[in-house]
Amino acid sequence: MDFDLTAARLGALGNATRLRIYRLLVRAGDPGLSMGQLQDKLGIPGSTLSHHCRALVQVALILQERQGTTVLCRANYPVMQGLLADLAAECCVDAGDRA
Repeated sequence: MDFDLTAARLGALGNATRLRIYRLLVRAGDPGLSMGQLQDKLGIPGSTLSHHCRALVQVALILQERQGTTVLCRANYPVMQGLLADLAAECCVDAGDRA
């Protein structure tokens, strides 16, 4: 586990707005949502949305793709699954060490 990267990803999700964005994208599935759709669902200014999405892109939790004048956002499912696997990987491994 890369502790610094895992901490950065969890830190990005530690903001309520970014967590809401991420949840919407996870729920949207592979088609993702445009920035406009996200803005409509969240009711936040475009500049605020861009700021929060940039933080999620920087730690690879979401991917953005330009399609003409539209920016499409998608959850990066392999990264999400890896993050969850890292958190669960050592669950209870020391439980048998108790004397």
